[in-house]
Amino acid sequence: MKLFDTHAHLDEEAFHPDRPETVQNAIDAGVETILSIGITAESSQRAVDLAATFENVYAVVGIQPNYVAQMKPNDWELIETLSTADKVVGIGETGLDRYWDYAPIELQQDYFRRHIQLSRKLDLPFVIHCREAEADVVELLQQEAGGAPLKGIMHSFCGSPETATACLDLGLHISFAGMLTFKKNDELRETARQIPLDRLLVETDSPYLAPVPMRGKRNEPAFVKYTCACLAELHQKTPEEMAEITTANARALFNIA
Repeated sequence: MKLFDTHAHLDEEAFHPDRPETVQNAIDAGVETILSIGITAESSQRAVDLAATFENVYAVVGIQPNYVAQMKPNDWELIETLSTADKVVGIGETGLDRYWDYAPIELQQDYFRRHIQLSRKLDLPFVIHCREAEADVVELLQQEAGGAPLKGIMHSFCGSPETATACLDLGLHISFAGMLTFKKNDELRETARQIPLDRLLVETDSPYLAPVPMRGKRNEPAFVKYTCACLAELHQKTPEEMAEITTANARALFNIA
């Protein structure tokens, strides 16, 4: 089985004790590629460093909406510099978050646009964080798209069928994480069932929100197989078939041969 974890936070402190072993566990589980995602200028730098350290790790650089109010002078310039570094394949995570009140929504929107524009300039996909801000995210994306398809991902999707449809209409891919496997999430599974096969991706968002049957443990890229298996069942595919589909989608989107 060939898997691709499109969203992990490998630089997080949770992985400090055993990062090389964690990457090896993923390889042993069939995970060919892991994207380490930046959420601040510092973590984006660490993602680039990890991509240089591990052959199967690539970096995505950006400042997550909850951190835009804490940015230091030159942080955005550092993201722009890192965006052209070796093995950087995407921009983000960016987006909007109305759940946590860490940054004014206007500031979040400003930086969301900046990330999209940077991704367009470099022809790299952008990675969207959306929490309790679906209408705002869709509206901003529609404004930025201007009628042309966007190259990006709704990461760890847990939104409504209507939001999924709007994002698909904009050309976006939809990525599912461990929450897809949670017992109570029947509505999310029903939404996932409706996503066209050529737009599906899988991720862990590790070290957070481990999928069933690992729920409650530290999440890690090796566990992406459980979300993939759940998605396979919903689409009446074998886990191997769904791994092949989602990996091919991710490789094409992130331009990784």
